[in-house]
Amino acid sequence: MNTNNILNTYNRFDAIFTKGKGTYLYDINNEKYFDFVSGIAVNCLGHSNPKIVETIQKQSETLMHISNLYWNDKQLELANKLNKLGDLDKVFFCNSGTEANELALKIARKFGKNFSQDKNKILYMKNSFHGRTLGALSVTGQEKYQTPYKPILGGTVQCEFNNIKDFYSKFDRTVCGVIIELVQGEGGIIEIDPEFLQTIKNLCDINNALLITDDVQCGIGRLGTFFAYQKFSVTPDIITVAKGLGGGFPIGAVLVGKKASDTLKPGDHGSTFGGNPLACSVANTVIDELTSNNILTEVSKKGDYFKNKINTLIKKYDLFEKINGTGLLLGLKLNDKIASSDFVKKAFEKHFLLVGAGNNTVRLLPPLNVTYKELDKATELLEEVIKDF
Repeated sequence: MNTNNILNTYNRFDAIFTKGKGTYLYDINNEKYFDFVSGIAVNCLGHSNPKIVETIQKQSETLMHISNLYWNDKQLELANKLNKLGDLDKVFFCNSGTEANELALKIARKFGKNFSQDKNKILYMKNSFHGRTLGALSVTGQEKYQTPYKPILGGTVQCEFNNIKDFYSKFDRTVCGVIIELVQGEGGIIEIDPEFLQTIKNLCDINNALLITDDVQCGIGRLGTFFAYQKFSVTPDIITVAKGLGGGFPIGAVLVGKKASDTLKPGDHGSTFGGNPLACSVANTVIDELTSNNILTEVSKKGDYFKNKINTLIKKYDLFEKINGTGLLLGLKLNDKIASSDFVKKAFEKHFLLVGAGNNTVRLLPPLNVTYKELDKATELLEEVIKDF
């Protein structure tokens, strides 16, 4: 097949995939691959999940898209489920995590103007990742992503992640919002310090600013709770979600607490495809599957089991520093003897799919319904890769 018609925006591996089932992908030659990327934390129920396939077939026969000029029952059902699962008030639906973060920034900016015209500063964290559109890029704390597109959006200030003193020095009365990942994904699977999170929340509450948590990668069950904030003792004002919410079908959402849920008015924002009946039907099925079949309750147990297996490898081989993360959002940090990109390439040669992250880390992102037997297999494959080095 001719691959020259695609813009050169990815360093792609030499494989063309045509189908998937559970934790496996099959290429154009019907070669089988063991997938611990899951579309980068998207395929939370694996590939071609029967319930999702059934939902798409059934919903596509009735209604796929109508426009947000009208209500649709699947959207209302999904909004109700999300609000019940969290402690927020209202929802806006879009198509991706980047879109969700763009809206969160807009809400923070408009919310700030309720108090002062110069209350428009947004704080974000070093090594964070919130998307590649110009607005989301402006709060993504990685120079390699920002530099080619400067000047980026003004009024954004970078802070050191988990550094309370630095955060205090950057926070003032002009701050309208703070956007943060509770576990940095692209940054290397780095978990937030609960004291740091509580500090941010306290300052936001006292100074009429909004705390925005980006759940795009670390939410929808990935940490063992439906929303990432439920692992901590702090409720954000806005949560952005996408990826796992659709289990492979594109959908994003912004959940807004009562503090700011009346900020937007008709005409302030929109999305042609956001909240369409087909996407919302799939998301409803994903939520039902995660919450009613013990999948969500097993995530933490499976994560601990997998971490213990990997820690055995860490002790056995002089190649890793540690395993980061919680639940099934894990990062294997390599030492300086080998680059994570080389490790991922070697795994690919063994038909084992992994994805890198910052800080010389390899991410392990299996479906949330992965079996213990499959976690054992992943451990064996990791050891095979290690031995090659």
